[in-house]
Amino acid sequence: MKKITALIGLLALLLVASLGLTSPASAQKKMIQIKGSDTMVNLVQILAEEYMAKKPGAAIAVLGGGSGTGITAIINGTCDLANHSREWKPKELDLAYEKGVRPRIFAIAVDALSIIVNEKNPIETLTMAQVGSIFRGEIKNWKVLGGPDQKISLYGRQSNSGTYSFLQEHVLNNKNYSPDVKEMNGNAQIIEAVTQDLSGIGYVGVGYLYDEKGEVRKGLKVLKIKKDDNSPEYSPLDKEAVYSAKYAISRPLYQCTNGKPSAAVADFIRFELSPEGQAIVEKEGFFKIGKDLMEQNEKNLR
Repeated sequence: MKKITALIGLLALLLVASLGLTSPASAQKKMIQIKGSDTMVNLVQILAEEYMAKKPGAAIAVLGGGSGTGITAIINGTCDLANHSREWKPKELDLAYEKGVRPRIFAIAVDALSIIVNEKNPIETLTMAQVGSIFRGEIKNWKVLGGPDQKISLYGRQSNSGTYSFLQEHVLNNKNYSPDVKEMNGNAQIIEAVTQDLSGIGYVGVGYLYDEKGEVRKGLKVLKIKKDDNSPEYSPLDKEAVYSAKYAISRPLYQCTNGKPSAAVADFIRFELSPEGQAIVEKEGFFKIGKDLMEQNEKNLR
């Protein structure tokens, strides 16, 4: 009986080989592995699902972990495509080149980084300098800003997050965060904390502000931001303000490959950049990319 079973197994393998079929192990090798930014993980997961629905033979796995995790994965060769919501750091580029990795970067969406407070907080607007002072721990009470006499509760991301690095560079002027910042695992955790904390403030990607009805989540207030005291205020919910760069805390959302992307990866990137893909980007609360970024993407796909 054992000899017959073994013979049947051998014949099955020969049949698979003769028909050009793939085993589960070889199929796994063809799966596109995407890792990185938690800001981007939901968006890219939805893009991947839509793409796979159009191309049943395609297989894509999307994981988060933070921008730094994605960039490290590309450097170490453990993913095909990295999501990152910040630019590469010089030390990351140095390490990549030491290992023979040549990053090619593609912008697939634009994010308006949003400063959120509890909906019962009377504050409506902050300047960039005030946001920086709050997260550096220099302003500790809402009454300094015209709010209630309450100690400010700070909610942020962990240091491997691209959002953490972007805010530190562009808003905190490369200074350290307050040690009182509660480090959360992702945007959803920050939103949950702020909705439950009357004195809370946090920062999240604009796409996480909306519920399933396309409305700003209950319990949140999205603050308007001014570049300085003499500048007009703009909201990240205002598309025109973001597209015209009037909203001060906006950024591209990137993906990168090691060198020229494979045919399968390039096809998925082209889908993300297509009118259909960009419509999904906007449906999920982010913003489509402009002409200049699109032209750069096309160069990097060649």
